Amino acid sequence: MADPSGLRPEDRADFEAVLHLALATPDILGALRADPSGLAATRLRSRALADADEITAAACGEYRTYLTCSASNASAEETTPHRPAGSGPVAALAVLTLPVAASSAAVLLVLGYLLQLTGVRGTLPGSLIAVGWILALVAALSALIALATLPGTAIRGRGGSVTPARLEQARLDWQQALLKRGMLPHLRRAISEDPSLHPDPPTTPSPATPTTDSKSSPPLTG
Repeated sequence: MADPSGLRPEDRADFEAVLHLALATPDILGALRADPSGLAATRLRSRALADADEITAAACGEYRTYLTCSASNASAEETTPHRPAGSGPVAALAVLTLPVAASSAAVLLVLGYLLQLTGVRGTLPGSLIAVGWILALVAALSALIALATLPGTAIRGRGGSVTPARLEQARLDWQQALLKRGMLPHLRRAISEDPSLHPDPPTTPSPATPTTDSKSSPPLTG
């Protein structure tokens, strides 16, 4: 499994989608309007892509869960085509044997007893009945094996496999955590460190202090 603190190459598309969503949030858009040239937005995006592993680490718990579900789903897809769905070899053999043995036993028993009832002499009726009961026993054993094996296999399948819905939910949980705990804090910090988005306030000249010239002032008369 990939290190959850580092982003897998196949997950970069999801990372960029979260980045695009973060850049469209109102406070980020409002801050970027301070640079009408758009260069600040380009720098912000490039910095986020360069710091992808650092940003992903903020949601490492959700990312680890997503990687686990993804690995389990991939393993299930690899093994499913090579075995009967939901069963092991023993259970599959029991399931396949049961209908054949049961139907054959029924035919042979009915035929054997009919021959006996019609008074047919010889060993044929007895042989058909004997083989029919043997096949009936085989069918009963197959049913027992199937009943004992299939539930356990189904339980293992439910516990170990990952459904597409569960995998997609793990992916969405990771994306939400990545946005809230990783991407937005990173972008806001980068904005606060970008001087082009914080222009200096214009300086206003201080009002001139009037001066009095004692020599030019007219004398006061009483």
